[in-house]
Amino acid sequence: MSSTENTHQFPRTYWREIELPTFEKLNEDKTVDVVIVGAGITGITAAYLLAKEGVKVAVLEAGGVLNGTTGHTTAKLTAQHGLIYDELISHFGEEKAKQYFESASNAIKFVETTVKEKGIECDFSQQDAYVYATSDHYAQKLETEWAAYQRLGIDGDLVGNIPFDIQIKSALLMRNQAQYHPLKFLKGLLDEAVNSGCSFYENTVADTIEDEETSQPKVVTKDGHHVTCRHVIISSHFPFYDKPGLYFARMYADRSYAIGIKTDMKYPGGMYISADSPTRSIRYTPIEGGNLLILGGENHKTGQGMDTLRHYLALESFAKEVFDLSEYHYRWSAQDLVSLDKVPYIGPITASKEHILVATGYKKWGMTSGILAAHILTDYIINRDNPYKDLFSPSRFDADPDIKSIVTTNADVAKHLIKGKLEFVPKDPGDLKNGEGSVVMHNGQRAGAYKDENGKLYIVDTTCTHLGCECEWNHAEKSWDCPCHGSRFSYEGDVIEGPAKKPLKYVGDK
Repeated sequence: MSSTENTHQFPRTYWREIELPTFEKLNEDKTVDVVIVGAGITGITAAYLLAKEGVKVAVLEAGGVLNGTTGHTTAKLTAQHGLIYDELISHFGEEKAKQYFESASNAIKFVETTVKEKGIECDFSQQDAYVYATSDHYAQKLETEWAAYQRLGIDGDLVGNIPFDIQIKSALLMRNQAQYHPLKFLKGLLDEAVNSGCSFYENTVADTIEDEETSQPKVVTKDGHHVTCRHVIISSHFPFYDKPGLYFARMYADRSYAIGIKTDMKYPGGMYISADSPTRSIRYTPIEGGNLLILGGENHKTGQGMDTLRHYLALESFAKEVFDLSEYHYRWSAQDLVSLDKVPYIGPITASKEHILVATGYKKWGMTSGILAAHILTDYIINRDNPYKDLFSPSRFDADPDIKSIVTTNADVAKHLIKGKLEFVPKDPGDLKNGEGSVVMHNGQRAGAYKDENGKLYIVDTTCTHLGCECEWNHAEKSWDCPCHGSRFSYEGDVIEGPAKKPLKYVGDK
């Protein structure tokens, strides 16, 4: 499939091209031990672990299982989360930096052990991971990070080249990392959880939590059903229940992109990511008849920056320059949440609400963070000590860098809130071509319009239903994205990603 054909279609992720089980919608009240909201990597792994402990679990998923960020990853299983260890040592100290590395490494070991024990075919393979620098500035940062590796006892090395036609200054190696097919692996865990008595419900939207102060909180669905439990795990990417924690002010949403290219080239092994911007990520996965080369990067804050389709085109140019490949068969994007100090929030949603647990802010490294989160939350629930719970506790607060990050993050929100309200909009809905979307003027008001391939027009109020910022058109995904807190809506106005819960107001005739 040519790139031209790809750009006129909705994105398609390679990982989703397997058969997954389907589940009924919740249509009654229930009582269980634990309610898990969100059936991605954290929710499914936690369901598996808890079911093994004999805990009665119900998992509520707003859409379909494994159709969110987990299904739109590059699927690197690594503790090399960019250049983070020198920063962790500076902000948290050497002991907690070592815990961060250990917890991610344990997540990889869990996958490897489970694959062997359960016989899960998921293309798991050990790979070395590399961060490479193409500038002197980042080469110096790599040297600093290498010093942090040595202090923490991380098995790695500083090397002078990587096996691609990319002019680099140096690369930092972390040995014995891994890659896999995440949905094949998680389907194995899902099947095990179901066989152990866990209940899954799709197309079931969790709306709020009642009696959250008591020992028997109730998750209330959009349809009005109540699920009473002892503990709630919120693993819905952005916490669906956010009033007490104000997580929207403690994280920002970042989007990144990937393309998948079928090739019969002999891949040299390893997983690679650039330290410099724009980010470039390289890995492969075996497919029938060869390999699928997965190239990723081009991250930016949600709803901000250039026409989103240009990010895919930039990755295509990279594929041509480095690998002499001009066609790609898959393209997808993902949204990730970044905490103020770059460490995920895993644990009680607030210090006073120990029955309501949350896992969020994985900063693009959910393949390890989601799994370690499931283990930490399982230990909270069965009252087992976990050595990493203090590091990831959502109630942590270190003045450096949190205060500075709060000011910077929310100043950016205020800028975009004001900018959207004052924006001059010259376009009219009638100006749109088929397949085009844009901010327009409709009956004298700012609105968002999309004209589908058949000429049908969809017009929505672009004011985000979360806190009133103005959404921007995402050309690549055909969605309306909020630049303030990362909410996303379909071109018809339906919520794709939170924190918003209510759809955009529809102002045009369907």
